[in-house]
Amino acid sequence: MSRRASGVTKPWRRADRLFEIIQLLRRGRVLTCRAIAERLEVSERTIYRDIQHLIACRVPIEGAAGVGYVLRKGYDLPPLMFRPDELEALVFGARVVQRWSDSELARAASAAVDRIAAVLPEHLRHLLADPTLWAPSPISENRCGSTWRSSGAPSAIIA
Repeated sequence: MSRRASGVTKPWRRADRLFEIIQLLRRGRVLTCRAIAERLEVSERTIYRDIQHLIACRVPIEGAAGVGYVLRKGYDLPPLMFRPDELEALVFGARVVQRWSDSELARAASAAVDRIAAVLPEHLRHLLADPTLWAPSPISENRCGSTWRSSGAPSAIIA
């Protein structure tokens, strides 16, 4: 029973795994226990038990073993929290938008990061300041002395 986050394999907490199963089933496609188990890197038996537990907790899951499962339409569970790797992806993407897009979209990306920061638990706040998640400016000088623009092509050679 494991998951990968930043290259490190660690066990799933049951609550996280149950939430992730719901997230997978929310996509509207019929999923087999095998597909879910492979995605979450746990055994099929674990997924069968988890689905039975979710059904017992009145999560409207329909399906059967060997056929697949789907979440009944109309059931909505808002995302409770991002995983660290999801948060890194969102922050990095927002930083790229802030640096490489027009001012209106940059403001929207900044507002999104601020909204995430407002509800982020203390133990994840360090990810917002992670220097590896900062995007380069649209015009910067590379090691060879070329100036690069947002098109990705060198615009001029600076001697």
